[in-house]
Amino acid sequence: MSEAYHIISDGSCDLPGELAAEKGITVVPFYVSFDEGHYLKEGVEIGIRDFYRQMVDRKGVYPKSSMPSTQDYVDAFTPYAEQGTPVICICITTKFSGSMQSALSAKEILRETWPEAEITVIDATINTVLQGLYVLEAAKLRDSGMGYRECVARLEEIKSTGRIFFTVGDMEYLKHGGRIGKVSALAGSVLGIRPVITLKEGEIFPSGIGRGRKRTTEKAISLLLDYLEENGRAMDRYSIAIGFGYDYEEAVAFREHTLEVLRGQGYDVGREDIPIYQIGATISVHTGPYPLGFGIIEKGIA
Repeated sequence: MSEAYHIISDGSCDLPGELAAEKGITVVPFYVSFDEGHYLKEGVEIGIRDFYRQMVDRKGVYPKSSMPSTQDYVDAFTPYAEQGTPVICICITTKFSGSMQSALSAKEILRETWPEAEITVIDATINTVLQGLYVLEAAKLRDSGMGYRECVARLEEIKSTGRIFFTVGDMEYLKHGGRIGKVSALAGSVLGIRPVITLKEGEIFPSGIGRGRKRTTEKAISLLLDYLEENGRAMDRYSIAIGFGYDYEEAVAFREHTLEVLRGQGYDVGREDIPIYQIGATISVHTGPYPLGFGIIEKGIA
């Protein structure tokens, strides 16, 4: 079946492979390495579960990720340029990675052969499961019959509404990966203190600290409630997901508790309204194996 335009995202979107295929989304993987010399394509040459298992088993070994190459994007774009199918390519925030530049370079290379190729590359200004929600909104807009230019415009409108509220198992990976920034000043190196972090418009901001997992996850729920309150409490305007790392059972329990809290605040919400997605290697190399929290973004179609 032909499509009006095709959606592509880099692997930071952390969408399950089956879901991406079902929704007609092409994912261009990031690379990950535990030894600096040998990089593997995430989800292709190394599964995310295996990646986390190595993180847990090899404590003190800090993996690294690498962005898709220009050639990776050339390979992803070429079939659609050949067919004359326009492309919307959604990339991780440029403040975290040069993935978007690889995509833009690939676009210019393809236009040497197909000068009429329509390829729009979007800086999502977000990442991980929140980027996944954003990419799914792009697919919904396409499948609703919205035109190419209108879809691009709507995606640009909603991306600033995206937020991630999350916590981590400890500070070590944030410190090692250099992503700690302002969080360091807030949490320092006090034993047992964990940060709660908000990501918006491509940057991370400290949103509190807590001693122990329960306090930080409760703070993440509080931040979600504050966001909904500030934006009119109309939960059906938003796509929400829980992102987790290694511990799926913890994520399930976290969702159940979140649903209980939301219902207690008068929200009519079910499990199907808050899917659970696994955070991939692109972000977990900085957070460690135990990130947990929410992604939320305004829906493309209310």
